[in-house]
Amino acid sequence: MFDVKHYSGTKEEQYQQMIKQLDHLLEGENNNVANLANASALLNQFLEEVNWVGFYQMIHGELVLGPFQGLPACVRIPNGRGVCGTATSEGKTMRIEDVHAFPGHIACDANSNSEIVVPIYQNGEIFGVLDIDSPIKNRFDEIDQVQLEAFVKILEKHLI
Repeated sequence: MFDVKHYSGTKEEQYQQMIKQLDHLLEGENNNVANLANASALLNQFLEEVNWVGFYQMIHGELVLGPFQGLPACVRIPNGRGVCGTATSEGKTMRIEDVHAFPGHIACDANSNSEIVVPIYQNGEIFGVLDIDSPIKNRFDEIDQVQLEAFVKILEKHLI
């Protein structure tokens, strides 16, 4: 059985503890759905002031909803559209302070006000994205971005 630890220390130290937990949690499992499901559950337990944590997988040139925690979400997102599609088309993390000011934002949950999306790679190609929404404007800072990118790097090594 897996037990979510209580984290201590600075924000960075807490993230690093959680990322180590992710690595151990996914060790030896070769099913992507199971790994993405556990990764979203772990993040949902770890992060405060978020209302959606999950994954979209790139399938035939569009993002398709994968494992997540939160309200029902948009199922398909075209590459290049919205925050998630922009992250995949530009190949970089998108940290959006106010999603309502983002051109072409796709509103799946009207309560979301800020968002961070981190691209996930597999064999040098876009596999999908980690998408996290918050009802708080400007919820995500540089520390979140750096640490969530590190989280994704650990996840990538467990994807098949």
